[in-house]
Amino acid sequence: MSKAVIFFAPGLEECEGLLTVDILRRAGVEVTIAAVGGDRTVTSSHRVQVVADAMAADIDPDDYDACILPGGIPGVNNLAADADVRRVAAACAGAGKVVAAICAGPTVLAEFGLLGGRQATVYPGMDDKMPGAVCTGSEVTVDGNITTGRALGAAIPFALELAAQLAGQEASDRVRQAIVYPY
Repeated sequence: MSKAVIFFAPGLEECEGLLTVDILRRAGVEVTIAAVGGDRTVTSSHRVQVVADAMAADIDPDDYDACILPGGIPGVNNLAADADVRRVAAACAGAGKVVAAICAGPTVLAEFGLLGGRQATVYPGMDDKMPGAVCTGSEVTVDGNITTGRALGAAIPFALELAAQLAGQEASDRVRQAIVYPY
């Protein structure tokens, strides 16, 4: 069974984070929600509180097959400022593991220097915050081990793509059918 860590920082876009967690778990991926910011209870940009499974400081990238960053403002600023998120994302990228981000989240990967020369997508109007990346404007973009999603509207296809990568196409298709997507 593949394992993924998803970082929830204060101000995250809860739908992007929780849809990804839900779909990956339905596909059989073991997902750990790691809290950024010193408190295990993370409050989203729309005041939804989520109790994380672990703290970002306790995450060992060797234990995971994927590292995922949801978007949301100011969530992405909190992700970008966190040394543990940087440590885990860089280690996963360096090891060729899946590194994924959605909405404004890809700007964090760019800030960490992980998108140089890579194709990626980001929330419309944020291309200027993606130095070194080739912005596609697509709903979901996969370039090697890097997967990016455009916005909340792409959260389901983004998560289904990650499910295919981590649990196999059959598992992703099974979840797609179970959630009746697209309808």
